[in-house]
Amino acid sequence: MANKISVSVMCSDLMNLERDIKTLERNGIDWLHIDIMDGHFVPNMTFGPDFPNAMHKVTDMPLDIHLMCEEPEFICSKIDVHQGDIVSTHVELDKDLSKFAADIHSKGALFGVVVNPDTPVEAVAPHMAYTDMVTLMLVHPGFSGAKLVDGILDKVAQMRQWLDSNGYEKVLISVDGSVSCERAELMAGMGANVFVGGTAGVYRKGMTLDESIPQLRAAISK
Repeated sequence: MANKISVSVMCSDLMNLERDIKTLERNGIDWLHIDIMDGHFVPNMTFGPDFPNAMHKVTDMPLDIHLMCEEPEFICSKIDVHQGDIVSTHVELDKDLSKFAADIHSKGALFGVVVNPDTPVEAVAPHMAYTDMVTLMLVHPGFSGAKLVDGILDKVAQMRQWLDSNGYEKVLISVDGSVSCERAELMAGMGANVFVGGTAGVYRKGMTLDESIPQLRAAISK
């Protein structure tokens, strides 16, 4: 499978979001990444369930929904998940996610787990029977434009090795946080498959989306 781009809506020009969506559609973006935060699991609040529902009304692009919430099942019960979407939540919740994953799969969507920078790769083990994608946070989650954690890129190779050696070769690895073109190229070589584009890779100062997206796509295709 070719590597994919998921563009972070949180980093967009929210006052001109529909315009940006049309540009992203024109550039063949694979997913729109939506961060939903509850102010408890992370110290910030962003969009509620109504936001992804509204997004589905203005675009056919699938959504990559990242739930940074203490009660992801409850929040997601208010979201109209579509076929082709991805819904991910954190392993740090330390709870059985099998029923949640089954509900997501019943809608034709993918289910993912997210790993924070300080969490070891092995923490995904209890969830792998029902997981389609593992997202590695390269920054401490909660705010756009956060600083890359020192030495975190090595974790991509560690995760790919762990997955492959345990029979999960088909599980996707997504990387989220400070994903520049240069870092994306390195991580693609380490086995990453999905690249969340924010201020470092897509919404870059002095560049239009029509300029930045082809550069990021070229970086992950080498």
